[in-house]
Amino acid sequence: MDQLKDRVALVTGGGRGIGLGIVERFLAEGAKVVIAQRSDLDNELAKNPKVAFVRTDLSKTASLTDIIPFAVSQFDRLDIIVNNAGIDFCVSLEDMEIEEWDRMLNVNLKAPVLLCKYALPVMKKQGGGSIINIGSIEGIGSNPLHSAYCASKAGIHGLTRALAVDLGKYNIRCNAIAPGWIRSDLSDEFISTQADPEKAMDALLGLHPVGRIGVPRDIGDVAVFLASENSGFVTGQTIVVDGGRTIKLPLYAT
Repeated sequence: MDQLKDRVALVTGGGRGIGLGIVERFLAEGAKVVIAQRSDLDNELAKNPKVAFVRTDLSKTASLTDIIPFAVSQFDRLDIIVNNAGIDFCVSLEDMEIEEWDRMLNVNLKAPVLLCKYALPVMKKQGGGSIINIGSIEGIGSNPLHSAYCASKAGIHGLTRALAVDLGKYNIRCNAIAPGWIRSDLSDEFISTQADPEKAMDALLGLHPVGRIGVPRDIGDVAVFLASENSGFVTGQTIVVDGGRTIKLPLYAT
């Protein structure tokens, strides 16, 4: 359990959901982790000597400049960046306010761009690193009323490819993970608000050939692989982690 021993990772939104699943797996593999997010960490995570916390609002560009220097000041280096934090909302393009569009792109795309930009001098000086961007299956397909979200995640996938091409000569790899439905407090809340939650869950399970929905650790396991030397020949890829949801055609069969 030491695939990431002595590595230092920055994980945005690392205190809950997918981000927490990644942080827990990184810690288990020997990494030290800096978490950047708006809300407080829970007590157990906050007390961990291998965890540092910086409060930030990723929607505000000015707040991004201090994150990388803080991470380096805590653990003397920075080997891994996980751009995980993101927001989502449902609204038609016709009804969308420009401020909503700007906030979506600021958090989901601009913040990852700038964090990568600010981290590059550190990673180059150290002789390499791994950037992991959390995209989405909605960077490939779309749910209704998700034009802003889909645009932001498709942008993340494109950014990942471009950075892989540009940064390979510095021994910096860049990959993306495209999660499907991952269980969290937010996804559980969504199911609970449906007219028939049990029926909604059954329908959701039916979309997945593996017969279950994902959990944060599913994403954490892939992130460990991408952050470690085991993926040393992998860069520029978007790895779909969705239990087969996006490859299942809707033909009814008994």
